[in-house]
Amino acid sequence: KKDWLKNPDVCAKVTAALLLVAFFRYSLFADDFFNKTFTLAISGNVNGLVEYLRSFGQWAILISFVLDVLINAGSVFPSIFLSTANGLIFGLPLGITISWLAETTGVVISFYLMRFFFRDTAQKLIEKSNSLKSIDEQAADTAWTWSEAFARALPYFPSGILTAVGAVSSMSARDYIIANLIGKFPSTALEVVIGHDVVNFQEHSQRLTILILVVGAVFFAYKKWFYKKGK
Repeated sequence: KKDWLKNPDVCAKVTAALLLVAFFRYSLFADDFFNKTFTLAISGNVNGLVEYLRSFGQWAILISFVLDVLINAGSVFPSIFLSTANGLIFGLPLGITISWLAETTGVVISFYLMRFFFRDTAQKLIEKSNSLKSIDEQAADTAWTWSEAFARALPYFPSGILTAVGAVSSMSARDYIIANLIGKFPSTALEVVIGHDVVNFQEHSQRLTILILVVGAVFFAYKKWFYKKGK
C-alpha cells in the first residue's frame, strides 16, 4: 500500500528533495545552459527564446516543459513569454497542451512546498481569527474547489496568490489539483493564443482583437461579481 501518497507532508518532503537534487545537478553540470534558458524565458525576448529552444530539436518539448514547471513552481516570475514561445514553436494545439500541463504541474509543486513550510504557521494565525476560520472551513467545501478553478481560469491573474491561499487553507490536495487542471486550461490557452497572435499580428489581428475583448469582458464580470460578493 502506498499510503504515503495520501500524506501531503510526505509528498511535500519528497517533492522538495527532488527539486533540490534537480537544482544541484543543474548547478554542477548545466549551469550555463540553465542560466541562459531561464534568463531568456523571463526576459521578454520571445524571438531569442524561440530560436534557442528550436536549436534543441526534438528535446525542445522536454526542455520547455521542465522550464515551465520550474517557473510556476517558484510562483515569482511570469511564464507568459514561455507560453508564447510554445505556441510559436509547436503550434497552438501542442503549445497549449505543453503549457497547460507544465503550469499545472508547477503550481501543484508550489502548493505542496508552501503547505509543507507554511501550513503550521498559517494554522496558528487561523485559530486566532474568526474570519480566517470561516475561510478555512469554506476551503474544505466543494464550492471552494470551483471558486479556485474559476480564479485560475482568469488569464494573467497572479498565480502565487491563489497557490498561497490554497496551501495555507484546509483545501485537500486532490481538490486543488482538480481545480487547477480545470481552471488552468482556459487561462493558459488564452495566454498562448494571445502571445502567438501578438507576434504574428498582421496575420491574426482580427482574432487577437476578439480575444482581448473577451479577456476584458471576463475581468470586468469578475470584478463586478467580486464586488457584489464582498458587499
